[in-house]
Amino acid sequence: MTSTVPAPVTRTADGSALQAVLLDMDGTLVDTEGFWWDAEVEVFADLGHTLDETWRDIVVGGPMTRSAGYLIQATGADITLTELTVLLNDRFEERIGHSLPMMPGAERLLTELAAHNIPTALVSASHRRIIDRVLGSLGTHRFALTVAGDEVARTKPHPDPYLLAAEGLGAHPARCAVIEDTATGVAAAEAAGCRVVAVPSVAPIAPAPGRTVVRSLEDVDLPFLRTLITRLN
Repeated sequence: MTSTVPAPVTRTADGSALQAVLLDMDGTLVDTEGFWWDAEVEVFADLGHTLDETWRDIVVGGPMTRSAGYLIQATGADITLTELTVLLNDRFEERIGHSLPMMPGAERLLTELAAHNIPTALVSASHRRIIDRVLGSLGTHRFALTVAGDEVARTKPHPDPYLLAAEGLGAHPARCAVIEDTATGVAAAEAAGCRVVAVPSVAPIAPAPGRTVVRSLEDVDLPFLRTLITRLN
């Protein structure tokens, strides 16, 4: 499922141009990875458990079911996965209701992509209710479509969300540039066959073939993204 009707993609005659940019949300466009961890710490404190700081790197960037399931198993908390998911989403929504800081360079990059009519999609492991709240700050008009983690049978690290986004935009995955901040998201994008820009937020990500690692979105602009695709030729 997607939230909006995708915009048409304009290709060059040889089909070699950048056809779309697919962006992760938490930790990539908005500085919310810390909010998720704080929400998890608070919810488990209410349940009588203390989370180990080392678990943070394990749960970051993954689907809610994986993160919540891991924390239930690690703590032995007496709560179901469904119950915990509701509590975590509720607590997170409370936090983003107070402030929603964007990552450095995100506002400029989104504005540049829109100015050049580059089709974009927001691809997140977060649930639809969370994406729609965040879009209130990011701007729904900036994305031709959005894909939520609870709208696909298999979310990140599986390729399904990125394959769905590329298909929805009428783009070939190999002609899509993906921007991600976690190893889980990078794995999903690479499995889909996309070119990946990694902007690590919590845990480091190593460079690899087909993957470029940058310090922040301040290092990313449209000419840079286009070079990722031209390297294929």
